[in-house]
Amino acid sequence: MKRNKTNWPLTILLIVIAVVTIIFPLYITIVIALKVPKDMVPSAISFPKALHFENFPKAIRMTNFFTALKNSSLITIFTLIFTIITNSFVAYAIARNRDKKVFNLLYYYFVSAMFVPFPIIMLPLVKQVSQFHMDNIAGIIFLYVVFGLPFNVFLYVAYIKSIPMSLEEAAIIDGATTWQVFFRIVFPMLTPINATVAITTCLWTWNDFMLPLVILTKPELQTLPLVQYVFQSQFSTNYNLAFASYILALLPLVVIYAFAQKWIISGVTKGAIKQ
Repeated sequence: MKRNKTNWPLTILLIVIAVVTIIFPLYITIVIALKVPKDMVPSAISFPKALHFENFPKAIRMTNFFTALKNSSLITIFTLIFTIITNSFVAYAIARNRDKKVFNLLYYYFVSAMFVPFPIIMLPLVKQVSQFHMDNIAGIIFLYVVFGLPFNVFLYVAYIKSIPMSLEEAAIIDGATTWQVFFRIVFPMLTPINATVAITTCLWTWNDFMLPLVILTKPELQTLPLVQYVFQSQFSTNYNLAFASYILALLPLVVIYAFAQKWIISGVTKGAIKQ
């Protein structure tokens, strides 16, 4: 039996790239966050002689961190729930009716929206949102769900096409309605692609800066990326507090991944295994 040989040059190259692009920047962020301004000279990346953990409480107070954390959490959680339910159902309707001209055109309409840059529609969107009084958390959740449709429909339609129609036909013969077929038969089988959509939606919604910037006008509604922007502009010379604030904004997603990695990885890998 032929053994698989390890490609050590490629492995070492990938390790070096990971260290340079991920570990080293993270090290710099942590080191600077634990310093005070006078420790930045002569080298900003040298390990501090004393660890200044007081930078984190200062950053929390200056950025109103917990209010921003609550806003980001609400937006991300509800966007995730509504995105998976609504986008998967829209994609199911399209995937099972691609032979009809209306649904086929609808599919290409959604997919074509992926090629429209956000800056082009930004100013008209701001005007429209203001007229409809949607410049709040509920409004931005609605926008995230809608803006996620093009890419998510593209993913869902391709996956739903691989699900045998015979399962749905058997349920319909037994008297199941369209809603029952979707939520009891099809939706449980979408777990792998739901995991993929959940990951991309969470990362996009949590880290997005542009949409909250132009939509959320009230300071008490600002999300974590927005308070980092305000913090940096106000304390542009105090990199220690700014980097401490960046770490605080990063921690929630790291904690979520640490607890949910088993379900995330299993959901993604299931889609790669041929049953």
